[in-house]
Amino acid sequence: MLKNPVQTKDEILAWIRDYMAENGPDCSIVVGISGGKDSSVTAALCAEAIGKDRVVGVLMPDGVQSDIADSQEIVDLLGIPHITVNIHDGVVGLSRAIEKELAGGALSGVEGLSRDAGINMPPRIRMSTLYAVAQSLPRGGRVVNTCNRSEDYIGYSTKYGDAAGDFSPLANLCVHEVIQIGEVLGLPERLTKKTPSDGLSGMSDEDKIGFSYAVLDHYILTGECEDEEIRQKIDRMHRINLHKLRLMPSFPLNK
Repeated sequence: MLKNPVQTKDEILAWIRDYMAENGPDCSIVVGISGGKDSSVTAALCAEAIGKDRVVGVLMPDGVQSDIADSQEIVDLLGIPHITVNIHDGVVGLSRAIEKELAGGALSGVEGLSRDAGINMPPRIRMSTLYAVAQSLPRGGRVVNTCNRSEDYIGYSTKYGDAAGDFSPLANLCVHEVIQIGEVLGLPERLTKKTPSDGLSGMSDEDKIGFSYAVLDHYILTGECEDEEIRQKIDRMHRINLHKLRLMPSFPLNK
């Protein structure tokens, strides 16, 4: 738990202001609004840091989003300008185009679009959407990443999708700490403590990964995990997904 969440919140606000002063003193912050705790807390922090008029929320349902009202609630609560871009046509169009070529047999052993490719395409299209919006604003925009430390640790994000962005206020906060910041910001509990899910599988994130965020947070902060099988699973997920957190390797040419 954060010892002083109010102080941490204020430090994050100062950090956001410093980042924007150096990297976009006149531009806006663009944030994807999912209706969950991470995007809600991130949007609220940005609005308080540089003013609600300089924060642009983008709602991006893929067809019909059952909890789209939650996304609408947070942008209304914060009073930030926002737009809704339904990415479904883009997802379907790109999927069909790739599927058609892969199914043609030109690549040996490839019969079509893989399940994982289909799962990761919407988040990547969402990130492309955010950057398109940011670059279309009169004074430009910076895309804020909304991932937290817990999800980053086990790679529960899409590379170049929700794992991307220009800056990340929550990257060093575990799930329970993000909730604390949400409470300090006065956000509705039903949003900050909303059961996280990908909105695709019908399962909660915790059901999918096989352990609770409470167990994960405790392990990240203390190195302690009573269940050896879960500990090994967390370690494996962390190890195989580290590439998502590292800069792209480059060949070190020595002249």
